[in-house]
Amino acid sequence: MNTRHAAIDALQARLGYRFQRADLLEEALTHASAGEGARKVVHNERLEFLGDRVLNLLVAERLMAVYPAATEGDLSKRLAVLVNRATCAAVGREIGIGPALRLPGGETRRGARDQDTLLADAMEALLAAIYLEAGIDAVRSVVTAIWQPAFERIETVGFKNPKSELQEWAAARKLGPPRYEVTGRVGPDHAPVFTVTVTVDGCAPGAGTGPSRQDAEKAAATALLKREGLQ
Repeated sequence: MNTRHAAIDALQARLGYRFQRADLLEEALTHASAGEGARKVVHNERLEFLGDRVLNLLVAERLMAVYPAATEGDLSKRLAVLVNRATCAAVGREIGIGPALRLPGGETRRGARDQDTLLADAMEALLAAIYLEAGIDAVRSVVTAIWQPAFERIETVGFKNPKSELQEWAAARKLGPPRYEVTGRVGPDHAPVFTVTVTVDGCAPGAGTGPSRQDAEKAAATALLKREGLQ
């Protein structure tokens, strides 16, 4: 058994689900870059589209059950954290998606197997593949198990959006709204890394990086909040 096949076997064990259709599993784990050039492959972008919707439904369903007294606003805030790219990537990393991905050699050498964007996309694609093969109850069982640490984390570290926190803090001190600027971008188009600087009047700027502009803005806001002793 080669290294990737061993990783796929370990991934299924951690998922608690064994695929009957090897082609569906392979599609979920194949990034679009694997088909660059003359060779065309079936990749995971369509499954990612479906998996995003399946995940949102199941996490929203669980939130309704776990927090029966929560308002729609609180449920929405928790949902946003539990299904965002960072959380999907963290779950994917915990179950070992990275080593199981099908990528061209160049992307592997650039560290793509540990990039949040690729891990999150593959995580959503895997959920879609389970849904298509076995239905919603099978996906519900998987999500309940592997998303449990994420549910526990939002209870210990909170679920506020750092950009909202920074805006509220600045408004309370009449400092004006935070201003975000992209100050760097590296990497290929399908796996970029953005650097964003946030400025608030009267404060030194904060900077952060991420696989999207939005993620980098959140990282920058978090950095400024931490420096001001607010996180």
